[in-house]
Amino acid sequence: MRRRERHGRGLRGPLAAPNSLTGAPVSLRQRTRPADFFTDCLRASISRTARVCPRALVGIDIGYEEVPGNLETWRSARVPLAAAVPARPGHNGQVVLFRRPLEHRANSRADLRRLVHRALLEQLSALTGIGLDELDPSGETDDDWD
Repeated sequence: MRRRERHGRGLRGPLAAPNSLTGAPVSLRQRTRPADFFTDCLRASISRTARVCPRALVGIDIGYEEVPGNLETWRSARVPLAAAVPARPGHNGQVVLFRRPLEHRANSRADLRRLVHRALLEQLSALTGIGLDELDPSGETDDDWD
């Protein structure tokens, strides 16, 4: 049985009383790690975009990195939230979202979800030429997520 920590003295006392009917310990739900939550946000955004405008994802690879790389060539005063790489012969186009800058900009988990979706849509629009209103007609503030 896991025990809670009080006043920095180590884990003491049960975190949850056993189930009164079965006597089995109650499992505690653990909070999702930030990287896992970000991945879930990105998956939900891709899924939503695939439902609304599947042609926007054809020939596009989508992924994320912790922070932007290649800082030597970076000349802007602002940290990029995402990047789009156009398709080349034999290679798909790429959309890369940067997890840490997006998390830093968001004020809440709901805000992060909207920000990830908006960043993905903007990069897809830049690569494909499809307008934002066609990629997400309901708008990115809609809370209709999977």
